[in-house]
Amino acid sequence: MKTDIQIQRDVMDELKWQPFLRSSEIGVAVTNGVVTLSGQVDSYAKKLDAEKAVKKVGGVKALAEDLQVGVSPGYRKTDTEIAEAVLHALRWQSAVEQELIKIKVEDGCVKLEGEVEWAYQRAIAETAIKQLDGVRAIYNLIRVKPVITAYDLEKSISAAFERHATIDASKITAQVIEGKVKLRGIVRSLTEKEDAESIAWKAPGVVSVRNDLVIEEPEFAF
Repeated sequence: MKTDIQIQRDVMDELKWQPFLRSSEIGVAVTNGVVTLSGQVDSYAKKLDAEKAVKKVGGVKALAEDLQVGVSPGYRKTDTEIAEAVLHALRWQSAVEQELIKIKVEDGCVKLEGEVEWAYQRAIAETAIKQLDGVRAIYNLIRVKPVITAYDLEKSISAAFERHATIDASKITAQVIEGKVKLRGIVRSLTEKEDAESIAWKAPGVVSVRNDLVIEEPEFAF
């Protein structure tokens, strides 16, 4: 099993491997497999890239992310300019009915509200704006309307797990109540845990996902 020092070293190496990140600006601390990132990056997208990099590292149990977004002067925008850019970006997404989404921008933080039929539409709305200049954070409060029965939704999610190469479907169960999914079972890594949650979100009618999957790291022989 990896020590905290080994995990810290691997996380730092993974951050250095990311071409758009300056690893020297990001602090890494590890306690009992929980990684804490600190420091400042100059865009919301880079903050997300740092999070994704950490989740790829074996032995990471959880991520406590304390990175701040400090937008450089050249990319700083007023809230009005950011709101206009968000509207424009959403109009280009054919899968999203922009008129169903309400937008609020305050101090560079974008809040999305409204209602859609599919979770992927909710995700697309966020993805469409995370690269915009001036955005410091995104609060995605868009709701998903349930469209199928809980039983059919459970079957759909389980079938998706079985199709996915990185998921051991035999060790994961999905319970659905009123569109709310609860994942239980054992996974081999934080990446597998995140993959399972991502798959569950893609099912039609999912309104929330509670990820209670436990990471079971194998013992290593020395």
